[in-house]
Amino acid sequence: MDDLGTRGAGSGGAAVDPAPEAELDAIATELYALPPAEFTAARNAKAGLAAPALAKQLKALRKPTVSAWAVNLLARDGQLADAVELSAALREAQDDLDAAELSRLGRQRRQLVAALAKQAVDLAESAGGTLSAAARDDVEKTINAAVMDAAAAAAVLTARLVKPLAAGDIEPAALADAVGGSVPGVVVPRPRDDLAERRARRAAEKAAREAERLANEAERALARVDERRAKAQERVDHVRERIDDLRRDLAALEKDEQIAVDKLGVVERERSEAAATARDAAKQSERAQAALDES
Repeated sequence: MDDLGTRGAGSGGAAVDPAPEAELDAIATELYALPPAEFTAARNAKAGLAAPALAKQLKALRKPTVSAWAVNLLARDGQLADAVELSAALREAQDDLDAAELSRLGRQRRQLVAALAKQAVDLAESAGGTLSAAARDDVEKTINAAVMDAAAAAAVLTARLVKPLAAGDIEPAALADAVGGSVPGVVVPRPRDDLAERRARRAAEKAAREAERLANEAERALARVDERRAKAQERVDHVRERIDDLRRDLAALEKDEQIAVDKLGVVERERSEAAATARDAAKQSERAQAALDES
């Protein structure tokens, strides 16, 4: 970093640096990684080696609070990437109005924020710092703000925080006051493949649930039809049994009828013979009576 300051000094103060803002930010990033107690002396040393314009900007950099320094160490350590990715997932879930996913991600956010805050405190204490309970609380609030708000995440990821942030009050002026050096624009991180996969999986799960619901409804409808069919079949079987019984009864009756008809035929013939005999006897009786009358 001394080379950066030397190059600025060699320019004689002329505006020939192609990226003065980038140079300021690079030096500021290194300065804000130092314990707050060492910040002012290191800043002044850098300013003494820099070109006038850059030196003026460096001298304007403010000493960070202990909580901001701890978050800067965490950002430099690369531990905030998961939090930023989670914030993208939270926004996506909120846009989709996916209550179940929001609830799950909310729990994950709280766990991740607590774990990252502890890691930031550990990093600061390993570097010789001491954080009060209030400072620890500010660390957690700042990390939570980074998860909840894309602008706060962009500011935190610079690793150039001067003071802590809180969710819900992230305004451009507040961010400018909280960041040493340039204030980054909000860059929406490209969704990870697994976010797209989660969205596709949710759509597939929703389609599967709908298909399962329709299948269950169809099964219930089929069961109702099967029940009606069983009753109808039972009725058909009962009627057919009755028909078979009636057919057997009819056959028996028809047989009885034939026997009765045959008997009737025999009796009819017997009657005819008896009638003929009766007529002959009557005629003989009449003749005998006539003969008696004439004698």
